[in-house]
Amino acid sequence: TSAVILHGKRLHITGAAVEAGSAGAAQEVRVLEHQSFEQVALLAAEPLQAGHNYTLSIQYAANLSESFHGFYKSTYRTREGELRVLAATQFEPTAARMAFPCFDEPAFKARFSIKIRREPKHHALSNMPIVKSVNITPWLVEDHFDTTVKMSTYLVAFIISDFKSISKVTRHGVKISVYTVPDKINQADYALDAAVKLLDFYEDYFSIPYPLPKQDLAAIPDFQSGAMENWGLTTYRESALLYDPEKSSASSRLWITMVVAHELAHQWFGNLVTMEWWNDLWLNEGFAKFMEFKAVSVTHPELRVEDYFLARCFDAMEVDALNSSHPISTPVEDPAQILEMFDDVSYSKGSCILNMLRDYLTADVFKAGLVQYLQKYSYQNTKNEDLWNSMTNASAPYSRIFSNFICPTVRSDKNELQGDGFCRSSQQSSSNAHWTKGETLDVRAMMDTWTLQKGFPLVTVTVRGKNIHLQQERYVKGVDSPSSTGYLWHIPLTYITSKSDTVQRFLMTTKADVIILPEEVEWVKFNVDMNGYYIVHYEGDGWDRLINLLKENHTVISSNDRASLINNIFQLVSIKKLSISKAFDLTVYLKHERQVMPVLQGMNELIPIYRVMERRDIDGTEKQLKEYIVHLFKDLIDKQSWSDEGSVSERLLRDSLLLFACVHRYQPCVEKAKGYFAEWQKADGTLSLPADVKRAVYAVGAQTSEGWDFLLSKYRLHSFSAERQNIELALSLSRSEDKLQWLMDQGLRGDIIRTQDLPHIIVFVAKNPSGYHLAWTFLKENWEKVVEKFELGSNSVAQIVTGVTSRYSTRSQLAQVKEFFSSLEEKSAQLRCVQQAIETIEDNIQWMDRNFEKVKTWLQDSHL
Repeated sequence: TSAVILHGKRLHITGAAVEAGSAGAAQEVRVLEHQSFEQVALLAAEPLQAGHNYTLSIQYAANLSESFHGFYKSTYRTREGELRVLAATQFEPTAARMAFPCFDEPAFKARFSIKIRREPKHHALSNMPIVKSVNITPWLVEDHFDTTVKMSTYLVAFIISDFKSISKVTRHGVKISVYTVPDKINQADYALDAAVKLLDFYEDYFSIPYPLPKQDLAAIPDFQSGAMENWGLTTYRESALLYDPEKSSASSRLWITMVVAHELAHQWFGNLVTMEWWNDLWLNEGFAKFMEFKAVSVTHPELRVEDYFLARCFDAMEVDALNSSHPISTPVEDPAQILEMFDDVSYSKGSCILNMLRDYLTADVFKAGLVQYLQKYSYQNTKNEDLWNSMTNASAPYSRIFSNFICPTVRSDKNELQGDGFCRSSQQSSSNAHWTKGETLDVRAMMDTWTLQKGFPLVTVTVRGKNIHLQQERYVKGVDSPSSTGYLWHIPLTYITSKSDTVQRFLMTTKADVIILPEEVEWVKFNVDMNGYYIVHYEGDGWDRLINLLKENHTVISSNDRASLINNIFQLVSIKKLSISKAFDLTVYLKHERQVMPVLQGMNELIPIYRVMERRDIDGTEKQLKEYIVHLFKDLIDKQSWSDEGSVSERLLRDSLLLFACVHRYQPCVEKAKGYFAEWQKADGTLSLPADVKRAVYAVGAQTSEGWDFLLSKYRLHSFSAERQNIELALSLSRSEDKLQWLMDQGLRGDIIRTQDLPHIIVFVAKNPSGYHLAWTFLKENWEKVVEKFELGSNSVAQIVTGVTSRYSTRSQLAQVKEFFSSLEEKSAQLRCVQQAIETIEDNIQWMDRNFEKVKTWLQDSHL
């Protein structure tokens, strides 16, 4: 060939030459640019010969990006108010081409030799350590970095700044450093200690040494996403890395630990072994999300992160229930489609199906499969089937039966009680029913049903005497829900009963099946601890029995099981399997609930219903619903100490409960918060408030014009990012439309409020009854600016679109949304988040038409 085609975007290429071997003369080449494809063609005068080595030299220039991707500019102010500038990179998924011409696809792995010239007052960081620095002039230093290991372009990184750092060394000799702006270096200790523990854990767990001599963690003042896993130089939002023991909340500590764990997991899943193409992004992100929970549960057991895993599955199901969802592994072509893959399906659903597989295979088999996968494909690229083949191979040496017919000693022609008290019968053939020693389990056949089709199963359970009849179908919301014909999952079911809390297992691979119990039971609960990615409907009196169980003695089943029942029953209302009154009947027990996950899940189901009704302002029913929600949690709210005492779970619950109570004007909470705010204001913000009550206190303080202005004055002076987030939330709760409009305008302008914070500012305003119409108007009027800043297809754009419209529930609102997005160019109109928004509004309309009067009647029947 005489053409070499590279990726390049917004690069000004002034010349290029090709040189054959080490002694050949350089020949100029023609340069052609195809901007819409972000490609550069280099055309040699003579054909390039296969098997020969050539050196290609390209002269080019480019401006620092003004967005958050590519090689971009960031700024910060010192305590003295001096504005300082730095430059950092964010190349994932397709922005390395904005910094240098390259083969910008994950399968084109290479070694990178990087040199950076800088002023002496700055220093440079990259993936590898500096091997030497050369003074070019008195005002210019050139840093030479060690050559990288073989890696993808999106993992290349460099930062030029005046950051300070602190360092420690792991057990295996890896130098860990945390870099921040100089004034915040005292907030770096927690992340540094966490990173050391986590890297040590991963090296031991994966049985593969971390291959680089150092791992830097850098907090960037302007950063769009939460963090980025660049090999050897992970980058973070300041709020995802910096922790102040005196000021940070329990939720901040949990968030930082999880994000650091996620990025360090990527050093193996994603960096060492990389998906071949972006259609399998979940091999990176699903694994990192899964491993962050696994790692932190070991390195920081006091955080009890395992309690929060199922919430990620509920989040994934929320979008996966829509027809606009996509399979975990799905074809993508252009940069916008690639960006759309960075969603809850790739991250959270990916992690949830991995957790389900771990629960099915056992932890030992699952770990053996992971290690085999990483060892076999180190420095390579993989597809779905490579992972499943490794899992299948790992399962072969283990002797464990995974069967739809399990009896220690089964009589030849009967299914009877044996051994452990449970004998399971299946209507399907025995050929696919067993996994025994010497026989290979086909993990791919099972897991392809979870990665190659969208959505998830609804399992309907009908108990008739000793027989449990099972049926599976696709769970899907929507006005015109498509048929679930053709959807079939291999579901590793688990269950407990009133007669046994031993977890029983059953692999369902057909549309319908039967389990035969040894004796009749009072109740059965499937999907134990929500380890499976499916929801369950109990036909007949199944739900009544479980509701009675919760009312009589809810601690008989685990807190995760209780949370999953709350989630499932409301999901079933959405598809007309149950009445809303049945779901509300279940919530009555919450008055006696004290565990964090069921309480939070109860709030997560009830508060959105209230918000939809609040938008409609219908005859006071929303007021009754608010009173009911407060009634459920009143005792728990009243018991909260306004302090930072207790376990992390207790502190997280306190934070959520007090914020809810104060925002919804529960008077005892409001009065308490007013007192704290008055003292804090009197002390000119120098009084140290308990970190876990700040959101509630600020929310109440912001309700007066004077309090709002005082909070804004503190926001302008405050450099601590977590504190700024607390104040942003409070400011967005104002009832003043002028103030809410000012917030969004400032977020777009980026001088007082950083533009990185604009997406959640808009969503905060949209949740405010006084602001939801402002947020929609702002989105319409500034669409082009938002897309230019955050990129079409990005999670930030999706967050804004869905956040602004998620509580719309009228036909006129639906028409407005459809009209606006259909007026845009095709790429914007076809965004997945737009389809999700439209589906959600349609579902809200249908839900209100069907359930409003029933909710009204239920509330009036004096359930308080």
